[in-house]
Amino acid sequence: MIQRSIFREYDIRGIFEKELNEQSVKLIGYYLGERIRGNKVVAIGYDARLHSPILRDYLTSGLNAAGCTVLDMGMVATPVNYFCNYNTIDGYTSDASVMITGSHNPSEYNGLKITIDQVPFFGEQIYALREEIIKYQGQKIEDDTNRVKIDAKTPYINYMIKEFSHLKGLDKKIVIDCGNGVADTVITDIFDALELDYRGLYCEPDGRFPNHHPDPSVEKNLKAVKKALKEEGDIAFAYDGDADRIAVLTHTHHIKGDQMALLFAMQMENPTVIGEVKCSQVMYDELKRRGAEAIMHKTGHSNLKVKMKETGADLACEVSGHIFFKHRYFGYDDAIYATLRMLELIFMGIDPDQEIDALPQVFSTEEIKVETTEEEKFLIIDKIKTLLLNPPEDFPVILDIIDVDGVRIHFEHGWGLVRASNTTPVLVTRFESTDKTLVKTYETQVNALIQKAKDSL
Repeated sequence: MIQRSIFREYDIRGIFEKELNEQSVKLIGYYLGERIRGNKVVAIGYDARLHSPILRDYLTSGLNAAGCTVLDMGMVATPVNYFCNYNTIDGYTSDASVMITGSHNPSEYNGLKITIDQVPFFGEQIYALREEIIKYQGQKIEDDTNRVKIDAKTPYINYMIKEFSHLKGLDKKIVIDCGNGVADTVITDIFDALELDYRGLYCEPDGRFPNHHPDPSVEKNLKAVKKALKEEGDIAFAYDGDADRIAVLTHTHHIKGDQMALLFAMQMENPTVIGEVKCSQVMYDELKRRGAEAIMHKTGHSNLKVKMKETGADLACEVSGHIFFKHRYFGYDDAIYATLRMLELIFMGIDPDQEIDALPQVFSTEEIKVETTEEEKFLIIDKIKTLLLNPPEDFPVILDIIDVDGVRIHFEHGWGLVRASNTTPVLVTRFESTDKTLVKTYETQVNALIQKAKDSL
């Protein structure tokens, strides 16, 4: 029985063998292949997980059954997979790409990130694919692993070396933590060619992730890189399992995605920048103060890429470290490219610490997750919207409500957010204020509203 739960908002994700198995992945390949037009050329890459090559073979069989030509780039970073959608590789131009990756999830998980015609395949498209696969889940697809091996890493590496040749010999000590993911399928080759002074931690790809979990948004996973930075570095970078997400560390700051966006926008003249609903209000206000256009949009890498294409935006970000460059690049999230752009800022004489210290001070929580169920999470959000039409008497004064993704409530001195996760059965909350005591007030009041909404279901 094929599990409906593996078909998520942004990608397809599940536990190897239990959910992502021969039958489900072959059918995904076949019915996905039916949707690909043009010459039906599909580029496949995979991450360091031990079962990724097995899923590659299942997916290849399904795509071949649908009449596709499968290009196999082997183990690569997700940005290298995306790169194939915009560049001719070994004489082939791709109509689609699939990255087999569990990203930052535990080692028993895996998944598929899909791009067709340079646009993410997500949301209703994934759900429609799910319904067709479930309808025909008894269909058998024969093994057919015929594929064309391509070298996608070399043109990617050469592109970066050419674009950032001015960084050659940069006089900074750099620390990188690859977390035993796939960042070092390319990054040290680029650094070596640019003659950068760096120390690499856990660079060897190992899908068991023996040293720490490959999620740089979680502070405990940064212990080793922080220690190395303190001992012998000027700046440090850490990556998730598939290298599309980055953490940037200095001796005084863990620079979050929205802060990175402010730094990167300094290189651009009157840019359009898209942020997610979890981004600090400081980012939106500061961008507008500088003459940029700032757009708030839904969380999720697929949502932001589509919005960038729609608006022609130069840059987009998520707090978690997904950074999307259209300015001088292709418009997708690439932690390797973001690393080089950050080093470029330093090369230009910009001090990240000084710039961040100059920003208005705010106090904010990390993401706080409230457990619920898949069935109830969106109903709770709808109920909260109704309750906010007539809030409790002691509720903080509301200046504005933004409902592009959940509910972001703007108060006199800050904001609170409640949104339903698109990938797990939780509500995600976050709170920010210019007054430290008000952060807790906003959290307490909004949590009471959440509980009232839950009790009414």
